[in-house]
Amino acid sequence: MLKNRITALVIVTAIAFSLAACGGGGGAANTYEIALVTDLGTIDDKSFNQGSWEGLVQYATENKITHKYYQPTEQSDDAYLSTIELAVAGGAKVVVTPGFLFQVPIYNAQEIYPDVNFILVDGVPQDENFVVRIDSNTVGITYAEEEAGFLAGYAAVKDGIRTLGFMGGMAVPAVVRYGYGFVQGVEFAAQEEGLGSGSVRMNYFYTGGFSATPEAQAMAAAWYNDGLDAIFACGGAVGNSVMSAADQAGKKVIGVDVDQSSESSTVITSALKGLSVSVYDCLEDYYKGTFPGGTNVIFAAKNDGVGLPMKTSKFEKFSQADYDAIYEKLKSGSIQLLKNEDANGNEIKLEMIPVNAVALQSYN
Repeated sequence: MLKNRITALVIVTAIAFSLAACGGGGGAANTYEIALVTDLGTIDDKSFNQGSWEGLVQYATENKITHKYYQPTEQSDDAYLSTIELAVAGGAKVVVTPGFLFQVPIYNAQEIYPDVNFILVDGVPQDENFVVRIDSNTVGITYAEEEAGFLAGYAAVKDGIRTLGFMGGMAVPAVVRYGYGFVQGVEFAAQEEGLGSGSVRMNYFYTGGFSATPEAQAMAAAWYNDGLDAIFACGGAVGNSVMSAADQAGKKVIGVDVDQSSESSTVITSALKGLSVSVYDCLEDYYKGTFPGGTNVIFAAKNDGVGLPMKTSKFEKFSQADYDAIYEKLKSGSIQLLKNEDANGNEIKLEMIPVNAVALQSYN
């Protein structure tokens, strides 16, 4: 779902990637009103930077607002703050920062630059001791990953898959929510299908990092060799390891965060966060004078903030009508899901699905 606005991003992306010198729409004084500060990745990383940049470019282009992106020289709080300083010095009134690594830098920047507004994607400002403070010039954007994971697990079982795996990266809250939602979606679909207890099985594991490693690929290969047909790869570059294993085994992968169908032919669908939509909406709020500063805005099914990319998904049985029906149930609130804050460190109790490898553990 995720609104038809995303269709326009196909055009906007071409514009975004043709912009010279890290920016576009520069004015006579070479100032840029909207800025994006990347992490160490680039704006064509097929992940958080790209999704956030596309939403920014779409809004800025439609409204003829100058805009530019800035890339830090290293991954550190100081480097991120220095790059934010460059953006502010360059005329930025709004600074978008994608990724939870910006939580501490924005915690500080919101106080240093009270006249600049900040949009922190996939996080909330917090200090080194995890104390959260969201000032009136800042909005934190987080996502209902449990709903995106639910949709992916539900669709996989509805499509006929009966052996699945969840391979997460670090067990940070967002990753845990993806996994919790995934197993609940699998369970929900198994019950709807009237499958017997144990007829669907799952492996579940956190690799402990977000990098592609030989170890992650070896584990994915072992899972596939043991009979698993699809793995939800939920750990950044861990997905590349899983995709490599799936390619060799002739098996399937479920991607994460953005549409990863172009990454590998093994990707049958992806659990999406509406990165572009959420940045676009927050910019629109800012220029309308309704910027939700001082709050954490959650993008979920109810505001079309999560979903599956049905146009590029490779389902054999699961249809658009099936998707629309389950999405509406999430949107209306008729399906209530457990997430990391709710499970309190205990296993989510499942009736149909035996889960192997590790206990479902909560990391608040």
